[in-house]
Order: sequence, then structure tokens, then C-alpha cells
Amino acid sequence: MTDLFDDALKRVRQLSDSAGIDPEVVESLMKPKAMMKAALPVRMDDGSTRYFNGYRCRFNDVLGPTKGGIRYHPQVSQAEVQALALWMTIKCALLGLPFGGGKGGVVVNPKELSPMELERLSRSYMRAMADFVGPEVDIPAPDVYTNARIMGWMMDEYEAIRRVRAPGVITGKPIPLGGSLGRDEATGRGAYLCIRQLAEKRGWQPDQTRVAVQGFGNAAYHVARLLQADGYRIVAVSDSKGGIHSEQGFDIDSLWKEKQSSRQMRAVYCEQSVCQLIEHREISNEELLALDVDLLIPAALEEVIRADNVDNVKAKTIVEVANGPIATEAEAVLDARGVTIVPDVLANAGGVSVSYFEWVQNRSGFPWDLPEVRDKLAQYMSRAFEQVWQIAEAETLSLRAAAYTAALRRISEATTAHGTREYFKGED
Repeated sequence: MTDLFDDALKRVRQLSDSAGIDPEVVESLMKPKAMMKAALPVRMDDGSTRYFNGYRCRFNDVLGPTKGGIRYHPQVSQAEVQALALWMTIKCALLGLPFGGGKGGVVVNPKELSPMELERLSRSYMRAMADFVGPEVDIPAPDVYTNARIMGWMMDEYEAIRRVRAPGVITGKPIPLGGSLGRDEATGRGAYLCIRQLAEKRGWQPDQTRVAVQGFGNAAYHVARLLQADGYRIVAVSDSKGGIHSEQGFDIDSLWKEKQSSRQMRAVYCEQSVCQLIEHREISNEELLALDVDLLIPAALEEVIRADNVDNVKAKTIVEVANGPIATEAEAVLDARGVTIVPDVLANAGGVSVSYFEWVQNRSGFPWDLPEVRDKLAQYMSRAFEQVWQIAEAETLSLRAAAYTAALRRISEATTAHGTREYFKGED
């Protein structure tokens, strides 16, 4: 696997050239504004103390306080966190949110911790980061293997340290603690809204469109559920252990129910409490990526499509629900083959959009109902998708290049407002 941060920087440099971005603005995106690394002590259930490496990156805040999730995963690294924070900077700019990009993570396999160890780890993380985050500085949220309960623990720890009520310090919280309705489905719904607009432009017939989804976490479940409700045939899904495939398609709610109860990916159809196995074949994640489908949705981890397996990919359209699932070298191959890629900075932006709505609700003290959240999300996603589409059409760019162009131009406008070389040399 390539260094994710180096790969992210390479992509920004390449796309900045085509967008005509001032080199001074590009240079401002080559290094994070601030990076925190801490050893997090956790008292384990057996009485011992273990130390876990924790990270938090505030990448760029020219558009506002930084915003981004915290992930718990054994492969978390400083390079990964910095790359994700850079992508969040682009994503927030593209959606027109008043945020810069941030990200955090802990090197841990949370499945190996007890619930009490998980709480201690989460509180230890916030103790280490309490001076680095804040409602007007840096606002974390859930990410891979973190959830609303973990965000609630972190908010509680921050408030205890600061001796204030500060629900706006964290988004993705439980609803009774100030969370927003619709936040749990937001990432998947945002991707679904992008697919719906793409389908309108391409004239797709949902019942003739076969979809494979790599990953079956929260975002993957919601985008698959919404697509199935529209008539799309979800012919393959997978989790970290492997996947299942059936040309007849699956009932997504049945798979989700089974996954939650048994922790296994099993091909079932359920009527109320009765579930039965349906005909299918078991496949690996690599096999899922190589299926002959119309739409491929990588919704797991970074760089699952690489130079060594890109030739196996047959889908003509890819929607990136995961962050960075396609390496730069692999994308060049896909572009040359005419594959349409809806980039992560657009496709998975529903999560940060509803996190922004949650932050607004916390600051105003006025919660919104679910229809209002969904309506506003549709407005933000529709506006961003249409802007990207128009730039791509007008300037003959890929959707990723168009998305970066829109985002970088907004960052450029904000940076230039402070003054660049041309201004201070009297050339502007």
C-alpha cells in the first residue's frame, strides 16, 4: 500500500494545476496546521495498564474550525490521519460548509476490548486532546469502529475537564445528548442522493441495474437499503471477513438483521422473526470488486482498488462511499477505460453535512425534526453534485477533478482574501 498522505498530496498537486490554483494556496495544503500524537493510558479489566497511540490532525482552517471523525482501527497511522484530514478539507469546501478538515484515530482493535475498557480508552483520548479540540476549534465525530455512545463518552469527558456544557464539541452523539436525527443514515443517504442524480442524467432503469457493495457497516447498509427500495438489485455485499453473491439479489434489511444478531454475513430472507437461507455463493472481497456489475460501491477502507487488481474491475460506475478506496495509479487506469467515478469527497459528504446540522442545532439550542434534516441534506448534496457535474461538462474533467476544482477554488478565494504574494508585491 502506498503512503496515503503522499498519495493525497500528489492528487491535490495534480488537480490544482488543471484548476489554475495559485501555487501559494497549493503550498498551504501541503502540510497540516497542527498534529497531536499522544500515548493513551488505559486501565484494563485485569488491572494492568496498556498504552495506545492516539492521533488528532487539524489540517486547514481557512474556512472555519476543523471537522472530522475519530476512528479506532489497528492500522491507524499518522499518515492515514493526515490524508483523511486533507480529504475532509476538500470535502467541507466542496459542500460549502463553514469548516476546515480534521481527523483523529487510535491504533487499537476495539473488538478486543470490553465495554468498560472501550469507555476508558475513549475518555483517555479526550483527556489527551481536550486542549486541541473545541466547538469553535476542532469538532470530532464518529468514524470507523466508533459510534454515538463513544462520542457521548468523549463529550462527557470534555465537559468534565472544561466544567462547561458544550454539546457542540462533538457531533454524531446520542439523540438524548444533543445528537441530530438522521445522523446515523446521513453518509449512506448522501451517497444514495448522488446515485439518484447520476441515474437521472444517465437514464438508468433501477430494476436493470446490478449493484455490489463492499463493506456492510452503517453507511453501506443505508445506501444499499435506499437503493433496493428504489428497485436496484443488490447482488453482492461483504464485510471484513468476506462476502456473498447472488444474481437474484438480496433483501438488505434481512441481511442487516442477521448481521446484528449473529455478527455474520449470511444470505437470508426474513419475514418478521423467521429467517431462511437463500441460494448464494460465498466470495472474497477481492472477488466482489471483480464482479461484472453496473455499479460498484466500495464502502470499507482505503485503497482496496490498486495497481495490482484494477484490471479485474469490470464495473462501469464506481461510487466511493469509503475514503480513498481507489489509489491514484489505479484511478488513471479506470479513467482511461471510461469508468465513471463519483469521488469520496462528494459521495460520502452526507455525514459531515448532517454533522454540521447537528453543530448548528447545538449552538442554537433548537433541534430539527427528521424531515427537515433530510430536506436540507438533499439540498446540500444536490447543489454540490450539480456544481461538480457542470464543471466536469464545461471543462472536460473527471468528476473527481471537477470536485477538487470546485473545492480548491473556494479555499483559494478564502486564502487570497488574506493576501497572497501578488497583493503584497503590489501586483494585484
